[in-house]
Amino acid sequence: MNITRENIDDLNAVLNIQVEKTDYEDKVEKILRDYRKKANIKGFRPGMVPIGLIRKMYGTAAKIEEVNKTISESIQKYLSDEKLEILGDPLPKTNEEENIDFETQDEFKFSFELGLAPVVDLKINKKNKVNLYEISVDEKMINDHKENYTRRFGDFKNVDKVGEKDTVNGKIEALDIEGNPVAGEGIEDTSLAVDIIKDEEIKNTFIEKNTGDTVDFNIRKALPDDNEIAGLLRIDKEKIENISETYRMTIKEISRFYPAEIGQDLFDKIYGENTVKTEEEFNKKIEEEIAASLKGESNYKLMQDIRNMVIEKTDIPLPEDFLKKWLLKVNENTTSEQIEKEFDSFKKDLKWQLIKNKVAKDNEIKITEEELTKEAENITRYQFQQYGIYYATDEQISNYARETLKRENDAKRIADNILDTKVIDALKEIINIQPKSVTAEEFNKLFE
Repeated sequence: MNITRENIDDLNAVLNIQVEKTDYEDKVEKILRDYRKKANIKGFRPGMVPIGLIRKMYGTAAKIEEVNKTISESIQKYLSDEKLEILGDPLPKTNEEENIDFETQDEFKFSFELGLAPVVDLKINKKNKVNLYEISVDEKMINDHKENYTRRFGDFKNVDKVGEKDTVNGKIEALDIEGNPVAGEGIEDTSLAVDIIKDEEIKNTFIEKNTGDTVDFNIRKALPDDNEIAGLLRIDKEKIENISETYRMTIKEISRFYPAEIGQDLFDKIYGENTVKTEEEFNKKIEEEIAASLKGESNYKLMQDIRNMVIEKTDIPLPEDFLKKWLLKVNENTTSEQIEKEFDSFKKDLKWQLIKNKVAKDNEIKITEEELTKEAENITRYQFQQYGIYYATDEQISNYARETLKRENDAKRIADNILDTKVIDALKEIINIQPKSVTAEEFNKLFE
């Protein structure tokens, strides 16, 4: 095996590989002997098939397999020995004049294009300023948060008269042109939320009705959306074109949503028994929750701004033509036009990855198993809270986190998150972070 490198420029190179028969011959023979032991060919006992026949049947395939395997292993060893960092993967360089015949040839020449990783030179210092936007908690945020809690833990109760936002439950049946029920076209139990009725006149016919009352209405005017009609009548959407125009609803029950009252029962449902005992403590807890959430948003914005600033201030040349060819090869269903359209975004992400690797290497940043576990638990705890589970035990969270880390993609994503945070923390020590107080409205405009 002979490998030589031809440097095209600082970012592109070609590997020329000469494969000799001695590089793969023994391995091919071993494969064929193994085939012979297992081959089940009519007319021969197991293990007694002539090796010549095995070689004729499987020799070329075995040679191709071993040559490709030998090339792959040799390239990886060469890159490692030469401490050569590349982008993407080596790409076979096609030569239309050179046709390889594995059946007749014993020696082979291959060439592979390489995209070389550039040297990253970070030129940032305290002169580079990035704002840390600190969002102030206001009374409206606290009131909105409290309202969300009261609605989340609210409940439906039966009332006597229909209101604008009530739900009526009862029997619905189709009517013919004379106003008589059509046999077989109705159901005994369904629900209709009054506030989804689009026609105001029809909506008003429901309001103030009592249980036991009936309402005749044009179903298509009331509900122009076929999905809503299908849901009300509990039929497939495809059958709607054949339904009657007028329906009668007999009201059996009227339900009204009541938000939960602010008090001990609500506090216990949210935080666990007796964790919060007064409305003052409730308000304080909410303020802390909002502040924590806003801090997360502020830190996210800071991370993005630091990332963008460092990318902008760092000149990183890339082997763009090579990368476009590589992207086209590894994304089989993607066209050249799509690659071109999304290439700027890809370059930005790649530059950040190179910067991140440089900072991690220079600062000897490592990720421990303990850090992975802790981050997985933090993510789990946040997900539980999003679903309203505020008092999951530490054991439950730990068990769920462990299962998450068993999934390779999830574990890699969590590790990347930790590395991002550590790299950003390292960059914070280099640049100038300027705290700046803003309102929520001002903060949101930063993303426009």
